[in-house]
Amino acid sequence: MSFPWEENFLKQKRIKFLAGVDEAGRGPLAGPLVVAAVILKPEYRSLYFVHKIADSKCLTFKQRCEAFEEIIQRAWIGIGIVEAEVIDSTDISFATQFAAEMALTYLKKKPEYILTGAGINLSSAYPYLSLIHGERKSLSIACASIVAKVIRDRAMEVYDCFLPQYAFREHKGYGTRYHLSLLKAYGPSPIHRKSFSPLRDWCKG
Repeated sequence: MSFPWEENFLKQKRIKFLAGVDEAGRGPLAGPLVVAAVILKPEYRSLYFVHKIADSKCLTFKQRCEAFEEIIQRAWIGIGIVEAEVIDSTDISFATQFAAEMALTYLKKKPEYILTGAGINLSSAYPYLSLIHGERKSLSIACASIVAKVIRDRAMEVYDCFLPQYAFREHKGYGTRYHLSLLKAYGPSPIHRKSFSPLRDWCKG
């Protein structure tokens, strides 16, 4: 997959250090929200990646893991993680912004410009642009989507070890029929987002 939009953007703006920011986990009923900020090192930006880079949702599990290993060798990366308790006490929009700004602070290299996936707003001092379908237009955002997705999936596998009755390894906290059936059987766990429907209604009842 090529990303001519980002290539043209970099040339026009004369930008060397561009950060792509994207999230994984806005929609699930359980588990953390993870945001990744990725700056590809200039010496690697002009090279084709060995493994396919695309929107993380378009890749298989194996492709994502292979791409992840390559990205972390070719980029500066910052990660922001917000747990369910914080999401419940604020809201998902605030939590996303908070996690995104956390990820940017953990970058070892400071960006000249930031591109974010749609719905990620910043109060950052750095100039930024939010892109609809950013994972298809920006290599940096696509890399961030892969990093965020892999890290979140691995976190859910860890939670599965402590809460095996919820099968988090299988559904990763998303509201599948299987997950909902387990919720009805066991009730919400400490990592469930109790402000999300249908959990909100169950907890009120």
